[in-house]
Amino acid sequence: MPEAHEPIHEHHAPQLSADEAHLARLGYKQELSRTWSGFSNFAISFSIISILAGCFTTFGQAWSNGGPIAITWGWPIISLFILIIGFTMSELVSAYPTSGGIYWWASKLGGPAAGFYTGWLNLIGLIAVTASVAYGAANFVDIFFSLLSDSWAADYSLQRVFIEFVVILVLAALANIFSSHLLAVVNNISVWWHVAGAAVIILVLVFVPDNHQSVGWVLTERINNSGYDGGANSGIMFWFLVLPLGFLLTQYTITGFDASAHLSEETEAASDSAAKGIWRSIAYSAIGGWILLLALLFAVQDQQAVTDGINVGAYGSDVILGQALTESWHTIVILISAAGQLFCTTACLTSASRMTFAFSRDGAIPGSSLWSKVTAKRVPANAVMFVAVIAGLITLPALIEVNFGTADAPIILPTAFYAVVSVAVIGLYLSFAIPIFLRWRLGDSFEAGAWNNGKKYKWMNLVAVVEIVVISIYFILPLYPSGWPGNENFAWKFVNYAPLLTGGVILAVTIWWHVSAKHWFTGPKHTIDEAVIKAFDD
Repeated sequence: MPEAHEPIHEHHAPQLSADEAHLARLGYKQELSRTWSGFSNFAISFSIISILAGCFTTFGQAWSNGGPIAITWGWPIISLFILIIGFTMSELVSAYPTSGGIYWWASKLGGPAAGFYTGWLNLIGLIAVTASVAYGAANFVDIFFSLLSDSWAADYSLQRVFIEFVVILVLAALANIFSSHLLAVVNNISVWWHVAGAAVIILVLVFVPDNHQSVGWVLTERINNSGYDGGANSGIMFWFLVLPLGFLLTQYTITGFDASAHLSEETEAASDSAAKGIWRSIAYSAIGGWILLLALLFAVQDQQAVTDGINVGAYGSDVILGQALTESWHTIVILISAAGQLFCTTACLTSASRMTFAFSRDGAIPGSSLWSKVTAKRVPANAVMFVAVIAGLITLPALIEVNFGTADAPIILPTAFYAVVSVAVIGLYLSFAIPIFLRWRLGDSFEAGAWNNGKKYKWMNLVAVVEIVVISIYFILPLYPSGWPGNENFAWKFVNYAPLLTGGVILAVTIWWHVSAKHWFTGPKHTIDEAVIKAFDD
């Protein structure tokens, strides 16, 4: 077996499959194991979107910033915009099915600088989404143990949750390092767990509670628990600041679908399968997630108690379950959600490690020679460990208790969690916007793959870019008034550090680009002979 980056010579060319030939034309030899089916490719994006994760962990963000209308109306509207983004990305992955995915497209369409910045934004987002999902999973695992044991519940601490978070990252890393084929099997199981699990939860919320909210309440109720504008649930600030911040629930939950692109070098018939994997994972998650969230809203027994629970650091979804269900049903639902989040963590780490491998293969990350190595089982183990360690480090602020209440009435805010969530959304979606815009600029001269949008790209790509720019502006804003410099209650622990982390990395990358990288980074490097590429082009 040839070593990594050793050229494959022309006499090997006739032995390549259609997928390997397409990859060869893009300049790469087949280094990763191509054992994933089209369903497995869809499964990893569906698992990373994970309605059992985002819908439960960020429910409180929508509740406090808009209330039921942020979910009832906000979810389907934002989902439609995300689906348009997905269609534009499906077209790109069909043309360029490589592990580099997003940054490879940007390099191809806009040159080395576009690829360099896109790659770093994508890497930031993928690591942040891995961190946020793992941390959310740790909290729900802790809730599960608390429901089983009163003494466990009484000893709650941020330190204990962080330890659980680290253990989850380690377990996810081991699962990723063991075998690529095992991961495909795990993700296939994950799909059915999410489908069956969500169905069970919906049925439980429909039939077990004694009372349900009215249709009118679910469709029209507005809540402003953000601290902005004195809690007013009408007026310009509510509609144009508070409510859009509630859309973070949808924008965060339905993300990570670029995994279908990052796993395309391991997928059979990738030009078609990876393209369908992206848009189908978005569409199915949007429908299933909306039904699940509506079931939670209808199950609310005491609106003020949900708000009070969120104020003291509880997850809004968990408060609703505690109100509406018996303890045994409550425990079962939390178990289903927690397990789904563990599946999601494993899938996130897979996607992030493949992007790290591909970006390192082209020399764009310090220590690239280390992160681009693969094991005898053709798994980028070093890249897996790199992502897991960085994910743990950027979540360290979660150890800081953010409490701006009083000793008798604490108000504990999950600022660090929502900041990491914002970093994930901003990093990922901005990285999507660059190749989407570049493809629009290229126009009809773009060489489309087997799956494409035809002439519809002319409006789809513009709508996608505008939506991404708008949400990125909103999600760098402080989530609470006390996070604004100049506010009388301002303190650094209330600050949304998403713009600091994202902006800091972009600044460092910019300096690195102008001082050094622009002199040697030429975009994706070929790992296969030019003679082989020419042979297949002919």
